[in-house]
Amino acid sequence: MQRGVRNLGRSGLAACAISAVDTALWDLKARALNLPLAILLGRSRERAPIYGSGGFTSYSNERLRDQLAGWVERDGCRFVKMKVGSEPDKDPQRVAAAKRAIGDHELFVDANGAFSVKQALTFAAACQEADIRWFEEPVTSDDLPGLRLMRERAPDQMEIAAGEYIYLCDDARRFLEADAVDVLQADITRCGGVTGFLQIGALCEAHYIDLSGHCAPALHRHAACAVPRLRHLEWFHDHVRIEQMLFDGAPVARDGAIEPDLGRPGHGLILKAQDAERYRVDGTR
Repeated sequence: MQRGVRNLGRSGLAACAISAVDTALWDLKARALNLPLAILLGRSRERAPIYGSGGFTSYSNERLRDQLAGWVERDGCRFVKMKVGSEPDKDPQRVAAAKRAIGDHELFVDANGAFSVKQALTFAAACQEADIRWFEEPVTSDDLPGLRLMRERAPDQMEIAAGEYIYLCDDARRFLEADAVDVLQADITRCGGVTGFLQIGALCEAHYIDLSGHCAPALHRHAACAVPRLRHLEWFHDHVRIEQMLFDGAPVARDGAIEPDLGRPGHGLILKAQDAERYRVDGTR
């Protein structure tokens, strides 16, 4: 498939389509062998830690506090993540409110590449009391020198993360060779599916860097239990809601982690066809 799209361009939509086919083929193979995918891949851990993720900039402080505290109290998450960068002047007080809501648990922030290096460093300095442990995409992921500079100049406890837009193993290699991140992210729906995620996991192992799965926790959980240096998976608010609404077998968080259901073959998901029918799009209209 990779060779087949060479002239079209392997990144972007082509990579997403390949990711979907690859994931489906791994699921098919595991079901044909009547094995859960994690066992077929060679499980190295029983559970994958998660971090609660949402905290959108459109939220009021009250809604922000309720959501983050809910992940800690209900799901046992040790880490929670919020968005920053839309209105930088408001971010310090939003971060302070979030930290009060979660107490001693670790606070992550995600700027989605909204800042310049100087803006990101100014934000980090303004929020030192919140003890932020993870700063995701402080600058655009296309700026590997900027990410490396952030890694060098951010507070010691603040890890720099990026990688959700990796489409190819070559993209992952460039991040790692540039020393651009403390933790590399990858998304199984973009990076070449299960095969690509495992390959990126091997690259992370070779560079002594942890890997974190981006969004889509139901699809990531089996492969996440097979890669050697997993940090955690993103328990993303919207994806969790949709997965549990439309699929039997979607994971449920317990004590800050999710795990494959070893009683189900493949990735363990079955579409709730009747529930999904209301969202059907008729392409003939």
